[in-house]
Amino acid sequence: MKKKISLGAAVAIAIGVATALVVAADARAAEPDAACAAPLIEGKRVTIKVEGKGPDVVLIPGLSSPRAVWDATAERLKGRYRLHLVQVRGFGDDDAGINAEGPVLEPMMQEVADYIDDCITDAGRPAPAVVGHSLGGLTGLMIAARAPQEVGRLMVVDAVPFIGTIFAPGATAEMMKPQAEAMAAAMRAQYGKPKPAGPVADPGAASMAGAMSNTPAGRTAIAGWMRESDPRVSAQLFYDDMTTDLRGELGQITAPVTLLYAQDDSAMPAEAAKAAFEPQYADVATFKAQMVPGSRHFIMLDQPEAFAKALDAFLAE
Repeated sequence: MKKKISLGAAVAIAIGVATALVVAADARAAEPDAACAAPLIEGKRVTIKVEGKGPDVVLIPGLSSPRAVWDATAERLKGRYRLHLVQVRGFGDDDAGINAEGPVLEPMMQEVADYIDDCITDAGRPAPAVVGHSLGGLTGLMIAARAPQEVGRLMVVDAVPFIGTIFAPGATAEMMKPQAEAMAAAMRAQYGKPKPAGPVADPGAASMAGAMSNTPAGRTAIAGWMRESDPRVSAQLFYDDMTTDLRGELGQITAPVTLLYAQDDSAMPAEAAKAAFEPQYADVATFKAQMVPGSRHFIMLDQPEAFAKALDAFLAE
């Protein structure tokens, strides 16, 4: 004879099943949090160092630059902010991984956007402030345009949505491809060649590093970072940057955008610098720009006090 289950027992069973399902769901939901709790997140395209407490700030370096470009900034901010210091594999580490072949910019940008989604906004925290220098600025613009819910505000440091017009007014991404590929091929050819031994010295104002910094310390740091970067990754990201035109997507950006751009009289008059940078952002709904005189590309190295003041004002908004 079959035993009948009382109403009370049935309710108890149902509550038990529901509780088990909730506990299981909570455990699954906790898994991403556990993965995000590590001080160094090991992604396929990037690694992300997390330090400090407070509102979230994501810092993305530029071409051939490790996260060390933000060292002074991180030291100053980590007592007030939770910093997420991005580093592209191949820049500042020994293993380029999958960045050694094929396009890098698009999948790298998507990995950073996914990290913000998984480890910041999905955790119930507000969308972070994103700060990107050079190629990192372009990466920030791409995330802000394609995943606007993941960016609370964006600071672009010395970058434009399409670098081609810096080389030739009226340029298109298609027009830039032959020049970009030739320059990238020359960079790739350096892979496997012996690196200079000994400490890095100031390469001088006429060097490639000299075009990016007007201080001996800045040029020395940049030359060291370039020496240690993987030429295959530098070449591919250089090509990706040269052939990416994001101007048509800027209208999709909802976050406020601040542009901080360099100006050095020995390289470009103030009027020319303004004309090269600011008009490209015409389609950004909420935008402001600040020129930093006396600086070349690495503003944080050439004008650290002006950079710190501008960044503090941006983060306080």
